[in-house]
Amino acid sequence: MTDQKKPVEADTPPTFSGGFSTESAALSTSSDTPPAHRSAEWFGRAGKYGFIPRSWMKSQGFSAELFDGRPVIGICNTWSELTNCNRHLRELAEHVKRGVLMAGGFPLEFPVTSLGEPLMRPTTMMFRNLVAMDVEETIRANPIDGVVLLAGCDKTTPALLMGAASCDVPTILVSGGPMLNGRYQGRVLGSGTDVFNLDQEYRTGKISKADVEAAEAAMSRSAGSCMTMGTASTMALIAEAMGIGLPMNGTIPAPDSRRAVLAEEAGKRAVRLVEQDIRISKILTRDAFENAVKVAGAIGGSTNAVVHLLALAGRLGVKFTLADWDELGRDVPCLVDLKPSGRFLMEEFFDAGGLPVVMKRIADKLRLGAPVVEGGTMGERIAEARGWNDEVIRTVDNPLTPKGGLVVLRGNLAPDGAILKPSAATPRLMQHRGRAVVFKDAEDLRARIDDPDLDVDADSVLVLQNAGPRGYPGMPEVGTMALPKKLLAAGVTDMVRVSDARMSGTAFGTVVLHVAPESALGGPLALVKTGDMIVLDTAGRRIDVEIDAEEMARRRAAFVPPEPAYERGYGKLFIDHVQQADKGVDFDFLVGSSGTPPSKVSF
Repeated sequence: MTDQKKPVEADTPPTFSGGFSTESAALSTSSDTPPAHRSAEWFGRAGKYGFIPRSWMKSQGFSAELFDGRPVIGICNTWSELTNCNRHLRELAEHVKRGVLMAGGFPLEFPVTSLGEPLMRPTTMMFRNLVAMDVEETIRANPIDGVVLLAGCDKTTPALLMGAASCDVPTILVSGGPMLNGRYQGRVLGSGTDVFNLDQEYRTGKISKADVEAAEAAMSRSAGSCMTMGTASTMALIAEAMGIGLPMNGTIPAPDSRRAVLAEEAGKRAVRLVEQDIRISKILTRDAFENAVKVAGAIGGSTNAVVHLLALAGRLGVKFTLADWDELGRDVPCLVDLKPSGRFLMEEFFDAGGLPVVMKRIADKLRLGAPVVEGGTMGERIAEARGWNDEVIRTVDNPLTPKGGLVVLRGNLAPDGAILKPSAATPRLMQHRGRAVVFKDAEDLRARIDDPDLDVDADSVLVLQNAGPRGYPGMPEVGTMALPKKLLAAGVTDMVRVSDARMSGTAFGTVVLHVAPESALGGPLALVKTGDMIVLDTAGRRIDVEIDAEEMARRRAAFVPPEPAYERGYGKLFIDHVQQADKGVDFDFLVGSSGTPPSKVSF
């Protein structure tokens, strides 16, 4: 970082609500002598070492003016026809490029692996770290001075941030935005959340197959990610809350023209970040992580944010643990009345004023001095925010739930922790004792859950084993176990469920997730048998199985680990090196960043 001498003016505010503040001197690092750009090692050299990179780039029609020392802004794109959430990102990239050019930069778009939640198997979570490696190595190996990350579907946001964090380059994230509300027979459908509802209605004979097929076409009617508070919306909003995304990044609908304006502004701002040498580590500080946890509670955010932020913190060297989720989020009210916790969808959230309104209403709990990419502080960003609908964004004295933060549970069933989302749970089940009904894996669950002879009742606790990071592998979103058909028919709408898996951010229920250590490693979850009594004590932050120490020891001695699912390739790499849920499910060898040290010339 160079010495501070001149504060730099912030970019001109865009016209949408929540515009940019004046840049504070705290992030101004400009000097009379601008820093040499990293890309000059490629494009600014004399002789053959400069001739070859410039000549090959000129073959694409780039003029010599673009090589005159201006910063190269990489546009990291997760566009793919296999990822509907991201299928419009090629068009959005053009708006980013325009902004980069307007600000005097040289935009270069590059692709990385795209993770499409509805299609990829066994689970996109298995490939999040692969994408992060793709991003990291692409940035490090190429003449890139700063980067604009184009993300959308669930895992693309954390993957791109993790990769950029490992390089510690100037970075700004642009989300693709949520899709339009689903509409069917006068009913508003929320992606994911209403899939679970429709499935239950179909399984119990309330609707026909034709009804389901018609709803399929009506639910997903535009580009963009889930318009419920799923993981995609949660992570887009968290990026905004952490200051690495611009105001309203999380809520502008994907087809809305204001999304293109935001992309253009991001392109302009990326050039300024490079000129001021403001790297991602200067934005994603401990204060940013604290704000993220509090915002996750206030929006009723996805439980998946836990593993993603833990992994991101590990890449940055920020001290941030699973315990912080409970401590920081404990007293945060859930203000956003949005599915799956509430009633509305992302379009209404945007129209009501978006995240700046939420943050202003919980401002007393936030680190308002945290820096933001457009310059200035978070406090300055949200100072003028105004709410337009107190039903969608509730006031602090009329919350959706008084305590919206995620709960971290421990006990003899989860020595290293487990989590539960109170805003999506049934209050009467938050304190519960019930008989375990155990499924050895997801296939066993699917085979037996609707068996009329299954020995289960409404007070039972459904337990799923071998669905963790190594056991499945990849820790899929199967933690929201389907309720037994015979109980659904009897009117049961929720049960306590416990697993080492994750659940979709669009899901709901009294679901204990991310149990660590996982069952495939011989964690206590692997030792539970049908008939054991399980006690959930949310108020006491505990999840226990009533097995005495001697019996637990006998079962542990008899434990036989499952055979690994992969013996070669990336699958084997994943199994051998993935960390547990309480560490973020990152690879052990990727914790910590290595920056962008000079690379050897290849010719």
